[in-house]
Amino acid sequence: MSTAPARQPALPVLQARSLRKTYGSGETAVHALRDVDLDVGAGEFVVLLGASGSGKSTLLNILGGLDRPTSGDVRFFDHVLTQADDDELTRYRREHVGFVFQFYNLIPSLTVRENVALVTDISENPMPVDEALELVALSPRRDHFPSQLSGGEQQRVAIARAIVKRPQLLLCDEPTGALDYATGKLVLEVIARINRELGTTAIVITHNAAIAGMADRVIRLSDGRIASIERPERRLTPAELSW
Repeated sequence: MSTAPARQPALPVLQARSLRKTYGSGETAVHALRDVDLDVGAGEFVVLLGASGSGKSTLLNILGGLDRPTSGDVRFFDHVLTQADDDELTRYRREHVGFVFQFYNLIPSLTVRENVALVTDISENPMPVDEALELVALSPRRDHFPSQLSGGEQQRVAIARAIVKRPQLLLCDEPTGALDYATGKLVLEVIARINRELGTTAIVITHNAAIAGMADRVIRLSDGRIASIERPERRLTPAELSW
């Protein structure tokens, strides 16, 4: 059985302190996050678990600069994201963060290679597009259109698009949620490879507790709070996971 030891986190890439996020006001207010404190180390693989409505996506969106907290602070290294203006947050997302969502959001009229190449036009130091496609094992499909690909292949294109700009953070929201068991494992293999070979810090949201086996740390959210943090003694490979 092939396993990898869980790694001790390096210096924090992200630090969140006293994060709160409230939607609405008064009796109808929804408290999506309640006093969340979290550090994420460089090169760490973190899995966020929790039921629907527990605050996972809200937390990921704030860490990725897609949303702002109602109160509290987020730091990316020495940059206080919660004090950044819209232009600075755009620059943060563009230069440092790769996003992968449950749905692929590919442009139907562009080939695989063209979908990935779009991102390189706004990146400071992108990797060659063909290198990104090689990392996700899609080189033979580079001239195909999204309609000619399976769901798993489309998700791997989305991952290539996220990593071609060499982000320090890869933020994934239910990346296997629309995929079957076997295809989901292939996508997890790709995310694990990016984390391992490029040293990219990865945070993966899932409702599937089995995926926690491949993490350095497992953070469970409940009702907008961190309910528990676990550090497995060893990391499983995606091939060893079962659900």
